[in-house]
Amino acid sequence: MTPAPDARPPLGRDPLDPARLPSRVEILAEAGSTNAVLASRAKEGAATGTVLVTEHQTSGRGRLDRVWTTPPRSALTFSVLARPELAPARWPWIPLATGYAVHTALVDQVPGIGLKWPNDVLVSTDGVTRKLAGILVERIETPQGPAAVIGIGLNASLTEDERPVDTATSLLIELGQEPDRTALLGDLLARLDEALDLLVDDPTALSRAYADACITLGRQVRVQLPSGESMPGLAVGLDESGRLGVETANGTQWVGAGDVIHVR
Repeated sequence: MTPAPDARPPLGRDPLDPARLPSRVEILAEAGSTNAVLASRAKEGAATGTVLVTEHQTSGRGRLDRVWTTPPRSALTFSVLARPELAPARWPWIPLATGYAVHTALVDQVPGIGLKWPNDVLVSTDGVTRKLAGILVERIETPQGPAAVIGIGLNASLTEDERPVDTATSLLIELGQEPDRTALLGDLLARLDEALDLLVDDPTALSRAYADACITLGRQVRVQLPSGESMPGLAVGLDESGRLGVETANGTQWVGAGDVIHVR
């Protein structure tokens, strides 16, 4: 049977190609959570820089205990083991540096991309904002000292029909073509290395670069705090620990955790 002229061909969703990736990258056919697997390995002595990526993550976790699940090969879901030489007060900047790295890797390709504090990568098109990538960073204790397990989930070839929620998007949806996930993974890892190096060597430069990419700053926001309280105000800046400054009726409040909603 000849397909209709406007019928779209099935997605290729090629597997990741290990020959085109650094040797520190291990590809798993399926995993519940790459963060959980890598955290376990880190406690057993896994090397700094180890990367685990899975073709199908079945029970991924995001910030605030949200679930991140996608069809096989439709996303890049991976975790990186880092041990940056940072003072404890600077560790909260790791999630922000990671979000900045993802934004930097995609900003020249994806129109309307922006970074919402602390590290949600969003795309705004025709007044509609949807989420492209999410990040979860966890600090764990290992035989070599404290380590950060950096988890990144990026929707690559997710279709409109496969979106788990209306607020999700993908590179396929935004760009109209399926991305080369292997090349993209290699670029993301390089950008993450650069951002973490900048965090250690020149945190002021990283703070400025992050602020330039962050679409939260300068906007009216409503922060849903872990306590359940809702705090409205104007997002005015970041401190040395990566906390968000929100100018409220009671003065500037500094937020280290919470769900930020941009108020139109």
